[in-house]
Formats: sequence, structure tokens, C-alpha cells
Amino acid sequence: MSLTIPSPAAGTTPSRDALSAPGAEPVPATPQPRTYQVRTFGCQMNVHDSERMSGMLEAAGYVPAAGELADVVVFNTCAVRENADNKLYGNLGILAPVKAANPGMQIAVGGCLAQKDRDAILKKAPWVDAVFGTHNVGALPALLERARHNNEAQLEILESLDVFPSTLPTKRDSVYSGWVSISVGCNNTCTFCIVPALRGKEKDRRPGDILAEIQALVDDGAIEVTLLGQNVNSYGVEFGDRQAFSKLLRACGDIPGLERVRFTSPHPAAFTDDVIDAMAETPNVMPQLHMPLQSGSDKVLKDMKRSYRSTKFLGILDKVRDKIPHAAISTDIIVGFPGETEEDFQATLDVVEKSRFATAFTFQYSKRPGTPAADLPDQLPKAVVQERFERLTALQDRIAAEENARQLGRRVEVMVTAQAGRKSGETHRLSGRAQDQRLVHFSVPAGAETPRPGDLVTVTITEAAAFHLVADPASAEDYSIRRSRAGDAWDRSQADSCGAPAPGSGSGSSGVSLGMPTLPVRGR
Repeated sequence: MSLTIPSPAAGTTPSRDALSAPGAEPVPATPQPRTYQVRTFGCQMNVHDSERMSGMLEAAGYVPAAGELADVVVFNTCAVRENADNKLYGNLGILAPVKAANPGMQIAVGGCLAQKDRDAILKKAPWVDAVFGTHNVGALPALLERARHNNEAQLEILESLDVFPSTLPTKRDSVYSGWVSISVGCNNTCTFCIVPALRGKEKDRRPGDILAEIQALVDDGAIEVTLLGQNVNSYGVEFGDRQAFSKLLRACGDIPGLERVRFTSPHPAAFTDDVIDAMAETPNVMPQLHMPLQSGSDKVLKDMKRSYRSTKFLGILDKVRDKIPHAAISTDIIVGFPGETEEDFQATLDVVEKSRFATAFTFQYSKRPGTPAADLPDQLPKAVVQERFERLTALQDRIAAEENARQLGRRVEVMVTAQAGRKSGETHRLSGRAQDQRLVHFSVPAGAETPRPGDLVTVTITEAAAFHLVADPASAEDYSIRRSRAGDAWDRSQADSCGAPAPGSGSGSSGVSLGMPTLPVRGR
């Protein structure tokens, strides 16, 4: 389907000599590579899809925009929260006059919101050139070219997956860590969630394909991977192997050079003991688990169609901590689901107190058209939801601070990241992630070697806050560095992009702008 909008085709840029020599023979125009930027909103699956979009654009001859206005801006959208629409259309509104002043600029919208809203995007923002859904990410370059050639907007939304995204070219956002999708879609019917309607039924990749992609990442220098799925631990349902996920975790342990394995997000109803055993017995599977609670009330869980109850949830955490005592557990919680009473909310507070989460992504219930919960009676007033939300976050902030305080004096191995803390300019600290995924800001003692992103340092925790830890070694004896293949890959990436290696800085010009949260999100 296509809707016509005027869109001047991008031309080529004449050489300076051709412009400065009146009457001279015309000099052939020198084609300039078109630049792109991908702006990502939403979950890790969207981040992974954005890497595919970037890879396809670069395979088609585009280059990442390095600070200047991009010729092509791609929005990879999320539809889970109510403000997703506002965020997209606000950004599109800002770009409308920019595009009008820059003939040849193109704007594309993909992802979950595109799959949901379809031609509504072109009606609300007719200056958009291409709209594509979650099932046809690979169509992006062709849609952009078609829009330029035909001078009309292109809309292509498929109802089922055309190719598995991981078969597409990829431009990884990080050289030392990578996402690996093991499945797409979801077979659950949670009443608050629109994802199954937008991404379809679960489709599982073959284990050999997954392990081959992980091996390719490791060969390129990565030492950490995160396995992705809408319901990652139900992996294998499509080919009838209930223990496929635990087998996959164990297989990851046999890949030389792969030092850290993580996964997200599992579903408590499908979380089995063989997965806990695989986590505990596979050395490179990290002592970290993200286990979505959503609510501590059994009544609300039933209304949400979450097929577990609070007792089962707490039992899973007990088993994990019995086998992996230092595991850090995070969660997702929704406040203000329709019909939630004060008693229901208190049940959530009770489970949170017992669970001792290291961190929690807390959300105010967002009514999403197309979900069963949107039509439920007893939608709660905003003021009630806000007040409960503030009580929940205050409780979780206290617990997180207490749990982090227990880390004081611990020796931890930190993988250095390219992202620095907000106060790094003042503190001169670098940042990284411990094995349990806690954020650690650390300083390098005078005279000690400065690590590169991807290198690993071992330090002692000296300070703790609710959302991060600090390690300030008193001397070089309290600090050790292990230069890694990932650090070497970082150096190579900087050389390739003509950037000088600089710990704590970004990785040069990247075409992917990430919108996913790394700290608890508070949906005010």
C-alpha cells in the first residue's frame, strides 16, 4: 500500500570547482554517500532490531551520521506504554520543518507502533516516507529507495514474519557485547500486553543457528552475549523440547572466549529447575536474573492472565538463591491495573519486601487499545495510581540501597563499558558492569594502566547507592586489569572509524541511538 506525498529526490553534490568557474564545462557531480540515524525506543528486542536496520542500511551504501543532520532518520518504535505515541509524534513534529528545509531527507517509522497504527502514521505525519512493521524489518532499504524513485510514501505491513531477523545484516552497537535473538513472538495472552498481537506467535531459531551467531560474535571480539526472547525460557516450544533453553545455556558454556552469558526476559510460569541448574553449573552464565513479577496480588495476576501466583514466584527466587547465593534479581512491576484494590497493592509491597530485588522497572498501568485490559471495568483514577506508584518506588529504592550496601568490601570483576557516568567529568571515574549486572563506577589509581572498553578490572567496592556502586582503590595493589580480546576489538573499531581510543567515550559515529533504560524507569 502506498500514499502519495511530494518528496524531492536527493541529488548529488557538485564539486567546488564546477561552482566556481563560470562558463566552464560542467563537471560531473560527485555522489556523496547518504547518511542515516536509527532512533530506538523500547525493549532490548527493539535494540536488536535496530542493529539489523543499521546493518541493512550500511549494506545498501548508507553511512552513519556523525553529528550532522542525517539524510535518513529511522524511528524504531515501541507500543507498550501509552506515551509511546506522544514520543513518536512529538519527534516527527520536530523533524517536519527540518525535512521541509532539507529536500531529499527521508523519515521512516518501523517497529511495534508502526505495526499497530499502520496508515494512521501517514495520516498524522504525511511527511514520513516509509512505514514498515515488526515482520518485515528487511524491507527498509527497498522502501526508502522506492519512496525516492516514486516520490510517494511507502507503507508495507506484513501479518507474519517474512524472514527471521537474525538472518539480516547487522551493525552491532557494541564490539565487546552483543544481543542474540533466540525467538520472536509470544504465545502468552497477558491482558495488559499488546506484544503478541504485534510480533505474532513464538518462532524459535534452531540451536545450531544461534550458536553459530554467538561464535561469529566471539570471533569478532565480543566476550558477552545476551540471549533475547519475548518469553526466552519457553524456547523450544516450537520444536517440542521442554529443556531446550537449559541445553542452550549449557552449550554456551562450551564456546571458548565467551566469558559472560545473560538472557531476558523469562516468564515465571515456564521457569523450570533445569534452567536454574544450568545457570548454577555453567561458569559463564552470569549470577543475574530478570524475573518479571508484574503484581504480588494473586487476584490481579489472575486478571492479568499471568499463569503463576505469588507463592510460585517467591519459590523460584528461593531456588535461584539456594543454587546461586550472590545472584542479583531484577523485575518488572505494574501499578494500578484495573480493579487493583489497596489490599491487592499491599500484597505487591509484601512480595517486593520478601523478594529483595536489586532493581525494579516499575510502571504505572497504561491503557492500550487492542488489549483485553483496556475494556476491563474499574479503571483506577490517576491520583490513586500515582500515590501507589510513589509508595512502591520508595520501598524499592530502600531495598536496592540496602542490597547494594551489602556489596561493600566485595571484590568484583567489572567489564568496562564505553558509557561513562553523568559525573565522570568531575570524578574522573570509568564505568562498567559487574558479573551480577550491577553498575560500578571506579577510579584508576595513579600509575596504574587505564582499561579500554571491553577490558576487565577487579576492584573492591568502597561506596554504595541505590542505583550504583563505587570502587576507589586506595592503591595500585587494590586494582588489577585484564586486557581482553574485546578491548583489542575496541581498539580496532576506533582505528576503523579514525577515532583515537579513549576509555569512557563513545564508540565513534554510531548509527543507532538507544532509547532503552539502564536504570529503573518511573512512569510518571
